[in-house]
Parts: sequence; C-alpha cells; structure tokens
Amino acid sequence: MPESSRSTGDPPEPHDRKAPAKAIGERVTEFRKERGLNLSQLAAAAHLSKSFISSIEAGQAPRPSGETLYAIAEALGVTMSDLLGRRMLTNGATEQTPQSLLEFAKDSNIPAADVRMLASIRFRGDQPKTKERWALIYSTIRHTEWMDRERG
Repeated sequence: MPESSRSTGDPPEPHDRKAPAKAIGERVTEFRKERGLNLSQLAAAAHLSKSFISSIEAGQAPRPSGETLYAIAEALGVTMSDLLGRRMLTNGATEQTPQSLLEFAKDSNIPAADVRMLASIRFRGDQPKTKERWALIYSTIRHTEWMDRERG
C-alpha cells in the first residue's frame, strides 16, 4: 500500500486487520497453554464452541466481540487488556510491583497476569515482604483452584 494513501485516513487494507486478530489469537493460545488447558476445556469454561476458540487462536476470527473476549479472559483468569496486549487502564495512580514479588516471579517463571493479580493482594493493609511469603500465597491459590471448579 503506498504511503500516501495511509495518510489520507483510508481504512487499512484487509491484511492489516488480520494482524491484531492473529496477535490476540497467539495470546489466547499462550495463556491457554500456560494454564494447561486444551481447546475443549477453554471452550467449555468460556461457554463458546471449540471451533470458534480454534478460529480465534488461528487469527481467523477478525474481530471477536468484547463479550467474547471477556468470556475468554474470565475463563483464562486474565484481563481483556492481557488478551489485547495493551496496558490496563486504571483509575488513579498505579503502585509499583514490590521487588520481592518480582524476584519470586522471575525465580518461579509465573505468568505476567498472575504477577498483576498477586500485586493487588493486601493483608491488613500491607503486601508480603519476602519471596517466600509470595510463594506461599501463590501456591495456596493454585492448590485451591479445584474449589472454584467444584462450585461452578
């Protein structure tokens, strides 16, 4: 596409529209695999068809709706911002992730979405101060996921 047509405000060529869909699909696949889910499990958790999830992962569903992205994000335990590859918009100042959490995350190779979730944890107003305490909290959360599935 010539550079001049890009500056006129014309809509992007169709192949340009596929790029974001492919990136979303790659992120869905990455998060799904991080959580040890197969396509059928994700589809069931998101209340979507397996073939639709597959088409999203392959980048063949050009514009999944917000409702669809929300269902997938919720099923994967991530945010829509995570799926879109964007920073999360928040109200107010964001706190810096504690160094002890960053060290735990690096040592344990945990997903970025889980780091953000952990960073939001406060007990009596304070965050854990050591890598070991973060590890205990994360382990407890991971080992009690079955409780949520049983209530489902």
